[in-house]
Amino acid sequence: MTEITGTHGAFRPTDNDVDAFGLSHRGHVRAENEDGYLVASLHQVLRVHQTSLPDALLPKRTSEHRGWVFLVADGVGGRPGGKQASRTALAAVARYLTHMVELHTTYDPNREPEFVEELRRSVAQGHAEVLAAAAVEADDGAATTLTMVTVVWPRAYLLHVGDSRCYRLRGGELQRLTIDQTLAQAMVDAGAISPEQAEKSGLRHVLWSAIGGRELSMQVASGRVDPADVMLLCSDGLTKHVADQEIRAAMLRFGTAESLGRHLVDLALERGGSDNVTVVAARIRPR
Repeated sequence: MTEITGTHGAFRPTDNDVDAFGLSHRGHVRAENEDGYLVASLHQVLRVHQTSLPDALLPKRTSEHRGWVFLVADGVGGRPGGKQASRTALAAVARYLTHMVELHTTYDPNREPEFVEELRRSVAQGHAEVLAAAAVEADDGAATTLTMVTVVWPRAYLLHVGDSRCYRLRGGELQRLTIDQTLAQAMVDAGAISPEQAEKSGLRHVLWSAIGGRELSMQVASGRVDPADVMLLCSDGLTKHVADQEIRAAMLRFGTAESLGRHLVDLALERGGSDNVTVVAARIRPR
């Protein structure tokens, strides 16, 4: 598991401090929107069915969040079942995370390896359910990307499969936290071609790892969260039209997650919208 550096103090965000927004658009070319996303807070909830205790002594049914989860999934385009694959994967991970909240309600450094393993299992569950659904439908082409960030303050955990991306803006610097699992990127890593050549390669969108695919490889990373961080998850429908430096400029310019997300989607659409485009933006509101 890769460690992502960061800092934190005594600050812990409340529900009102977290500013998160997701948006997905079909684009101007595709017949369907095969992307999906999820923005969710994790809560520990006690549901009382019978008790002799007065209401005043009982904990509230809903509580402050224990964490947040952000996901983007991009059904593999040009294949049957891409839309169903992204939906199935998102739903499977969401169900698994609901179970996880019962086991992990606060950050505990002594249990971090166990927590990360549970996150891995949630993605593996999504993979298994996509494969099972494809077998029932006799559709061996159903597959999807999946990029997930789970925040349990003060830590963030990234799990990534495919070529959707996660960016972080910190101190004015933009960092791409994910590695594209494409044949073109693999050739860059092997020193066969340059990053500039990869951008023009016909293999730049050919995945070698995918949820529901023949091969599954998870990129896993974690690190401390800085209250000034801005996070962005997106499908490749955004990055086909908007360069990293433009993403950085937008993250610096727009002060809310919604204004940032809408601007980036609009920008991709203005430039052709050749694919489904999905973004999830998250930040801490300044106090």
